[in-house]
Amino acid sequence: MNSPSFQEIDELHWTLGLIQNLEVGLVVVDRAGVIKLWNGFMENHSGVLAQKVAGEKLFNKFPELPIRWLQHKLESVFLLRNAAYISWEQRPYLFHFKASRPITGSARFMYQNVTLIPLTSPTGEVDHVGILIYDVTDTAVSQIALQDANGKLQTLSREDRLTGLFNRGYWEECLNQEFERFNRSQLVSSLVMFDIDHFKRVNDTYGHQAGDEVIRVVANTLKEQVRKTDIVGRYGGEEFGAILTGTNGDKALIFAERLRARVESLIVPYGGHKLTFTISIGVSEINYEIDSPTEWLEQADQALYQAKQSGRNWVTLFGDTDSVS
Repeated sequence: MNSPSFQEIDELHWTLGLIQNLEVGLVVVDRAGVIKLWNGFMENHSGVLAQKVAGEKLFNKFPELPIRWLQHKLESVFLLRNAAYISWEQRPYLFHFKASRPITGSARFMYQNVTLIPLTSPTGEVDHVGILIYDVTDTAVSQIALQDANGKLQTLSREDRLTGLFNRGYWEECLNQEFERFNRSQLVSSLVMFDIDHFKRVNDTYGHQAGDEVIRVVANTLKEQVRKTDIVGRYGGEEFGAILTGTNGDKALIFAERLRARVESLIVPYGGHKLTFTISIGVSEINYEIDSPTEWLEQADQALYQAKQSGRNWVTLFGDTDSVS
C-alpha cells in the first residue's frame, strides 16, 4: 500500500483546518448517534472541547436536545439518503447557545438554521450524518422586529389612541362583516349606540383635558361590561358603538341598562373637582327587513335620538314604545 504523498497530507491538513475554523457548526454522528466530529464552532459556543465529546453518544452528552424529534429526522436522512432542512421559524434552535452577534444583543439565544446531510462511505453506504448549524440570529431578530412593527402598525390603523377601542373605520368594517354574517347564518345580533349627555358642558366648564378623561373612563367602563366576542369602538367624539354578537334586542336592552346605571354611578376626580355624567343609549336588533349595515346603524341612531328626547340618561330599543330610565 502506497504511503500518502506530501500533497495529500497538505490537502488533509487544509481540510481539517477549514473544518475547525468554519463559521458554521459541524457535528458528525454515526447510526448509533455517536459523535465522530465536533468542530471549533461547536467548541466555542458550547464550551465543550472535541476530545470531551468524541466517541460519546450525542443524546447522552446533550440530554436537553429534542431527542425524539431529532432521532426521527436523523433516521429519515439515513433511510432516504436525502438532506433535511430545519429553519429557525420551525424551531428557533437545536443547540441552546448564547447569542454572540454584536448587533443582536437583545437576543436571548442563538437562532439557528440546521441542515442534516447524509455522508456516503467509500462502499456507498450512508453510515454517518453531518449536522450543520448556521447562526442566523441577525436575520431572525430583524425579521421578528419587522413583524412586531407591522403588527403595531396594524393595531394603530385599527385603534383609537385616546380610548384603546377600535376606531370608527375599523369598527364600521366589523359592522359590515356582522351584517353579512347574519345573512349567512341567521344568528341574531344587536347594535348599541350611545353618547355622553351634555358632553360639551364638560369641555366648556373644565376644559378639553377633562373631557378626554371622561371619554377614557367611559371607554374603560364599556370594556368592563362587554364580552370578548362583542365588538366595541369609538364612533366619534363622545359617541360609542358596541356590536353584541349572538344577542337579541331584549338581552341587549338589559346590557344597555346595566351600562347606563354603571356610568351614572361613576365619579371622576379631575383638578380638584368630582365629575359626574350620564349616557343615553339606542339599541337595534338586526332582522331580515334591514337591507344594509347603514340602515342598521340608522335604526340604532334613531333609538338614541329617542332616548335623548325622553330626557337623556335613558335606554331605548328601536321599535319599542317603552323606555328604560
